[in-house]
Amino acid sequence: MRILLVQPGEGKGVLSRYLGRVEPLGLEAVAGGLRGHDVHLVDLRIEDNLEEELEHFHPQLCGISCSFTVDTYRALEVAQIVKESGEESRPFVVIGGHHASLNPTHFHHRAVDAVVIGEGEWTLAELVECLERGREVRTVRGLVLNTESRQIRTGVRPLTQNLDSLPMPARELTRRNRKRYYIGGSWPLAVLETARGCPYRCNFCSVWQFYRGRYRAKSPTRVADEIASVEEPYILLTDDNFLAEPERARQIAILLKARGVRHRYTFQARSDSIVAHPDLISLWRQIGLDAVFVGLEKIDQAELLKVNKANSVDSNDRALEVLHREGVGVTGSFIVDPSWERKDFEALRRYVRMHRIEVPSFSVLTPLPGTVLYRQVRERLQTGDYELFDFLHAVLPTQLPLPEFYTELAALYRSSYSMSRMLFEQVRAQWRRLLRGSISISQLRALMGAARSVTTAGCYLAGHTSREPHLINR
Repeated sequence: MRILLVQPGEGKGVLSRYLGRVEPLGLEAVAGGLRGHDVHLVDLRIEDNLEEELEHFHPQLCGISCSFTVDTYRALEVAQIVKESGEESRPFVVIGGHHASLNPTHFHHRAVDAVVIGEGEWTLAELVECLERGREVRTVRGLVLNTESRQIRTGVRPLTQNLDSLPMPARELTRRNRKRYYIGGSWPLAVLETARGCPYRCNFCSVWQFYRGRYRAKSPTRVADEIASVEEPYILLTDDNFLAEPERARQIAILLKARGVRHRYTFQARSDSIVAHPDLISLWRQIGLDAVFVGLEKIDQAELLKVNKANSVDSNDRALEVLHREGVGVTGSFIVDPSWERKDFEALRRYVRMHRIEVPSFSVLTPLPGTVLYRQVRERLQTGDYELFDFLHAVLPTQLPLPEFYTELAALYRSSYSMSRMLFEQVRAQWRRLLRGSISISQLRALMGAARSVTTAGCYLAGHTSREPHLINR
């Protein structure tokens, strides 16, 4: 079967598009289960060739990713373009991903035939087989099927028990774009999943709900094999807490060291796991650990309790000490609450300076549809424009007038990333890559665009005054 997989483009008002762009791993993972079919993958964040692909490839099925709320409108726009492209027979259109799985009603649309709920590798493979053989698609578990009047659920598909049974991601489908995936100065970057799910219940998080509160992990051997197959110098391990199973993390490092596999790694870890296992930070540092992404979230214990983080400010402080002692970079994520006053912004600025957090990230508290937080505060939402659900805009009422709130948010970034410092560090880090041709002038400009955007209050405000979201006729 001819199958087209599509990563939607980015909205013009989405500031986060400047901060990084990683490979569409979800689509690559799904494509891994479709080997033997004729599969093409289009990344519309980079390419502008959807119509050309449709004209020459004539897909029989199109799978569209909608993992993020901000992708909703463009996913529907892609679906409409694809559905209208067929002359004699229209492609079967299916949408999947985190947002789609938690909010399938958002995709009850005449251009969408089905929504994949949850993990998609085996669901899509079985759906393709049914379509090829002319069998009834209602027999495929894990779908929501659209009819004109309603949606029909085909039953819950069990989670994959053994993640080692999953096919390797089909990274070859993005070969032409692989030098254009990055986060900040980590360029070119590959992303790699070694586990799925999280046992914790942060109220703002959609991940644990997508994976039904379960945590599962690939074996050390499988992880080492997958890392060894990656060509990019930088790797981001996407697990919510890479140190969730300390012995597994240790064995992965030992295998990579024995094989002589070396990359520059960034992984995500909870601060309490770092404090409990500082030896793992030291071990991974020996094989290339570059930085750790830590969801610090709040600098006040009462505020941590409000988001159900199940961690402590003391653990955060001690984890930062461990990482600094080992010479590992820190990307520390903080939640900026719309209820904040100026004193709260100033307290966070002092904390970042005092703890020498190299790469702080400031996310505005955003109730993603489908999360516990969304259900708690949905009546207070100030907008239904999903373009603004990018963690950089306030969708809940702000205590400060909105222009002042964004002035303070921009000041957080300015105090942490002076333009001169960023220019110096980026030129130093990227000059050799520019000479080698692995990074372009346009990519350097994108990094500078990120600096200008997040440090300018007007850029945030512009999102609220941009065009209304394109509401497609359903």
